Amino acid sequence: MNPKWLQWAKLLQSIAQNGLTFAQDPYDRDRYTQLQKIAAEIMSTHSGAEFPQLLDLFEQERGYATPKVDVRAAVFRHNEILMVREREDGRWSLPGGWADVGESPSQVAVREIMEESGYSARAVKLLAVLDRDQRGNPAAPFHVYKVFLQCDLLSENPKPNPECSEVAFFPEGKLPELSSSRVTEAEIARMFAHLHDPSLPAAFD
Repeated sequence: MNPKWLQWAKLLQSIAQNGLTFAQDPYDRDRYTQLQKIAAEIMSTHSGAEFPQLLDLFEQERGYATPKVDVRAAVFRHNEILMVREREDGRWSLPGGWADVGESPSQVAVREIMEESGYSARAVKLLAVLDRDQRGNPAAPFHVYKVFLQCDLLSENPKPNPECSEVAFFPEGKLPELSSSRVTEAEIARMFAHLHDPSLPAAFD
């Protein structure tokens, strides 16, 4: 669960963004702009992130504020799960990333698998739709929903890829150091639970 200060900052930012989207009166717009600055200041004070960068991040958001969507793929082979080493932090994650406009969740999962691991795959089952704030992930400036899809490999020979530095399959209980901003041990454990019992329904918050 996110700390209260982060919950408040996110809420203030969403109110400010929605206000700037719909408000016409210049005085109202000025108030929402000030509210946006307060949200950035709260987040900067408690997180150590630079205020100008946070404010710029908030100002780039347009339209009605809604949660962002992070799509992750669970690909199994011989009871092991496919993972990729992220170049950004040198740690491991399930293939995945932000959903792009114009793509369905299954298209995002298949594209991310190809881009990050070089494998071609197809999405076969929805495993979970989770609220990132309730799942023990590190703090993030925006509210995020996480969609996990089980995917089957269509090829056993991956193509070279520039996205990640390493690709490997890992058994349950022998996971590498995780990029916890992207995936947690509890989330991967849930993926293995579906592997062991395919009758499990999709989990959701």
